Amino acid sequence: MGRRIRIALAATATVAAGGCGLGPGRGTSDVTVTVTRGFGTTQVAQVSKRQLPGSETVMRMLQRSFQVGTRYGGGFVESIDGLSGSSSRLDWFYYVNGVQASKGAASTVVHRGDHIWWDLHDWSSAESIPAVVGSFPEPFVHGAGGKRLPTTLECAPDAKAACARVSFDLSAVGVPVSSQLLGTGSGTDSLGVLVGTWRDLRPTIAGRLIDHGVSTSGVYARFAGPGGRSLELLDPRGRIERTLGAGGGLIAATTQSSSEPTWLVTGTDAAGVSAAAAALTSTRLRNHFALAVQGGSDLPLPLRGTA
Repeated sequence: MGRRIRIALAATATVAAGGCGLGPGRGTSDVTVTVTRGFGTTQVAQVSKRQLPGSETVMRMLQRSFQVGTRYGGGFVESIDGLSGSSSRLDWFYYVNGVQASKGAASTVVHRGDHIWWDLHDWSSAESIPAVVGSFPEPFVHGAGGKRLPTTLECAPDAKAACARVSFDLSAVGVPVSSQLLGTGSGTDSLGVLVGTWRDLRPTIAGRLIDHGVSTSGVYARFAGPGGRSLELLDPRGRIERTLGAGGGLIAATTQSSSEPTWLVTGTDAAGVSAAAAALTSTRLRNHFALAVQGGSDLPLPLRGTA
């Protein structure tokens, strides 16, 4: 809880210092606020605004549409429309274009096209979930902080068909991609998409984060067995709920420190990678923190994620 409390107190200081807000500005447009619980398993509400006042913040936009209870001097959201945590392990977290906020909602400015997502979930296994896939095609379309970021596609040699599918799907939503060899790195100021089997992706930075577990990566899944031939799906407490074998695929996002998110389209084998690539759509990823697939089944992660 320490990190979140420090963020909340920082936001409180911002509110106190800012007083009447951040100024009139030019306004912004086409912003969506989604409110869910249980890692996106239950949608509470969704509000879209075509036009907003200048210098709108995430907190003010939330308060315009919902009854919001706060603590720590108004910098930390405790309840939305009366829905609050029922235990010390439940809290509200928010994401802008699929990226977990690094500061309080009162000091985060809303930009055109932003998808703001509030979720009430159990943080006992992962205090930080740095990136999620459920706002796709964000963050690829509008980026972060009002700045669109370049997207780099890194593909394993044995995943050419899946790579072509991912490239096509990104291009279809207006996202130009540059391709490079797997492992060459996308840099800290660009979004990376890695495509390949777990054997291919495990040595990458994002792969190593997932290998270290949910508390490090924020991804409720891990690969096991020789060459990552098994995909273990976790529940909100980090326990193995189900294991996928041949044909198991995963779409997840993670990051470390100040780097931009890296997305992984991966699987236990080539069939799993292809199944994951086929799931890279806004319909199938909507409101999911990460998504495992096998055959025709979509398995949102964490499994049985209820608040």
